Parts: sequence; structure tokens; C-alpha cells
Amino acid sequence: MMGDWDVQRAASTLLEAEHTRTDRPPITDEWPELDLATAYAIQDETLARRLARGEHLIGVKLGLTSRAKQQRMGISSPLVAWLTDAMVLPAGAPVPQDQLIHPRAEPEIVFVMAQRLAGPGVTAATAMSAVGAVLGGVEIIDSRYTDFRFTLPDVVADNASSGCYVTGPVSRPPTILDLSMEAVVLEVDGEVVDSATGGAVQGHPAEALALAANALAERGLAIEAGWVVLTGGMTDAVFAPPGSRLAAHFSTLGSIVLSGG
Repeated sequence: MMGDWDVQRAASTLLEAEHTRTDRPPITDEWPELDLATAYAIQDETLARRLARGEHLIGVKLGLTSRAKQQRMGISSPLVAWLTDAMVLPAGAPVPQDQLIHPRAEPEIVFVMAQRLAGPGVTAATAMSAVGAVLGGVEIIDSRYTDFRFTLPDVVADNASSGCYVTGPVSRPPTILDLSMEAVVLEVDGEVVDSATGGAVQGHPAEALALAANALAERGLAIEAGWVVLTGGMTDAVFAPPGSRLAAHFSTLGSIVLSGG
């Protein structure tokens, strides 16, 4: 281990960077031995500190769920990270630029769980049977690393670039939707910048949900009833600078309009 890095120091470093809105080089620049298991331990330590300061655990988020992003990072499965109530952006609120370093926005399909979902062995079908409601959402990701430059352990330790998220006005039961075909069009200042369907997320967002449940099971954890699950970006993330206007238009899950602040 180089430079006396450990889980406690890494957690302190990342939370301080978040608090001061100061980006930094990847931790692996100084701690090249950092592996995924240790990165998840750092992520869990940052969660413990969030809870100790009064935040509440409300769900999980997935990162790098699109196959294109996975190929770019050289991985074969998504990342799992934590959501707390402090990450909820109220509908109509602008992107909180004063709390973030370099926010980017990406549209997502969001699940609200009706039942506990515990692996191992969870399939897409069993995952969907545990879902109570489906919504459209926009996640505002924010990396503590300069220029979003990081390795896989770096981004896991950084809670998968968590920032905040907002959900749309439309809630639907999963049984009436074809989520692989649910489409979204992403606009910035009235111009279409990207589009995708739910099939971009592991072929179907339920596959991402199942992978999350099985990955958590390896750590003795489960997705709990009532939790929110962000299934991962359908499109590439776009910058959300001050003064911009972002809109995500879903085919059946309504529209979300965000001011860049």
C-alpha cells in the first residue's frame, strides 16, 4: 500500500472533496493496489458516515449499466452504490450547482420496490415481480475526480459518482409496460442531444435490477421493500451548466424538465 492509504483515509478524502466541491486525481494514482472489494468497503464507510450525520438510506443506484459504457471501462457488469434522502432533488428544483463540482445529467428508468429482493439467483423475471412502480428519472452524477478520470475501483469508492436525482410525475405498474422499448429523448436548450430505449440498460432494466440484487447478496445485503432503485443511464451523460435547460421526454413515463441552475 502506497502513502499509507486505507479505507478510513479514502472515505475521508472523498467526503471532504464532496463537501468542499474540490476535485482531485484518482485515488489509484497514489494507491494502485486498490481493488474492488476494498473500494466497496470505502463506499460502505462513506455511507456509514452519511447515516451518522443524519441521512437516511433509501435505495441503490447502478452505474455503468449500458454495454457501451462497460466496454469503455473494460467491465462486464454494473456497479452498485447507495442512495440517501439527501440525494433527492425535489421536482422543479434547479440543479444544485453550489453543491456539485461538475454535474452531468442522464435519464434513467426508476423502480420503487414493493417487496424485498435478495440474491443469489435473482432473474429478471423475479426482479420485476418485486417492483411496485416504475417512473422516469434524471440522475445528476458528479465525480470527485478531475475530468471524470478514474479507474473502476476509484468510481466504486466514490459511490458511482453520486450526486442527486429527480423522478418524473408519472408512475406506472410494471405489468403494463414494455421497458425494453420505453424510449427517452434528451434535450439541452431545446435541442435533441441523445435518445435511447430501456434496452440500452443491460437489454432490459430488470436485468440490471437482478444484477444489483445478486451483487449485493455477495456482500450479505439485499434490496429492501420501499427502496428506490436507479437502474442506470439510458444515454450518455450530458453536462448541466448554469443557465441551461434540460428535458427528458419518456414515451410513457412523462417528461422531466430541469433548470441547470
